[in-house]
Amino acid sequence: MTKGHGRVVVVSGGTRGIGRAITEHFRRLGETVAICSRSPRDPSLPMDIWHRQVDVRDRAAMRLFLHDVVERFGRLDVLVNCAGVSRWRSVEDLDEPLAEEIIATSLLGTLWGCAASAPLLSRDGCIVNVSSLAGKRGSANNSAYCAAKFAVNGITQALAKELGPRGIRVNAVCPVYVETEQLLEALSQRSSPAQEQGVGQYLKTFAATQTALGRLPTQEEVAAVVLFLASGAASAVTGQCLNVDCGTLPQ
Repeated sequence: MTKGHGRVVVVSGGTRGIGRAITEHFRRLGETVAICSRSPRDPSLPMDIWHRQVDVRDRAAMRLFLHDVVERFGRLDVLVNCAGVSRWRSVEDLDEPLAEEIIATSLLGTLWGCAASAPLLSRDGCIVNVSSLAGKRGSANNSAYCAAKFAVNGITQALAKELGPRGIRVNAVCPVYVETEQLLEALSQRSSPAQEQGVGQYLKTFAATQTALGRLPTQEEVAAVVLFLASGAASAVTGQCLNVDCGTLPQ
C-alpha cells in the first residue's frame, strides 16, 4: 500500500482546465492525489499523480476506481467532482446524443461519484462538486447544461443533509466563465453567445459589463476556493453552492 504525505484526494476530470488546477493545488499542499478522466493520461502530469482512465457516467467504473484508490492508498478524504461537458445549442436543435452527454457527465457523473465515495470517505471527509453559475440562473441556448448544473446544486444540498450525520461535508463551487481550453472551444460554436462578437471580445465585454470586479476568475482562483471548502477552515460549511464569479451574481 502506497502512503501519501497528507490526505488522499480524488479529482474527476483532473487532467485539464479547472480540474487540472485543482489537482495541482492539492499536490502542492503535499496531499496524495488520484485523478480520473475519459482521456488517456496526459504526459505532462507529474508522475506522483495517480491517474486512471474512467468514464464518470459509468456507475460501476466509478465505484471500482474509488475502491482501487482506497486499496492503494489506504483511505479517501476528499472527492472533487469536476468532470463536465459544456455546449451551447438552441432547444430546437438540441438532439438526444448531445443532451445525454451533457446531463450524464455533469449530473450522473457527479451523482455516481458521490454514491461511490459515501461509504469510503473518512469520518471528517468531504465532497466538493464543481458546478457553475449556470446552475443558478438560466441562459439562452444553454438549457441542457443549465439543467445539469441546477441538478448538481440540488445533489449538493441533498447530500449535505444525508451525509452530514456521518461527518461528511458536501459543498459546490459555481464559477462564471473561466478561460480554459474547453470554454474557448465551446464559445467558438455557432450557438454560443459569443458568435456575433468573437470569443475574445465577448469575454472582455462580459467581464466589463456583468462582473463587479471588471474581470473573470482564473482557474487558480476557483481551485483555491475548492481547497478552502475541503479544509478545516470550512469545517462548519456544508450544503453551500458558492459563487466564484467576481460579483456577477451577488447573493
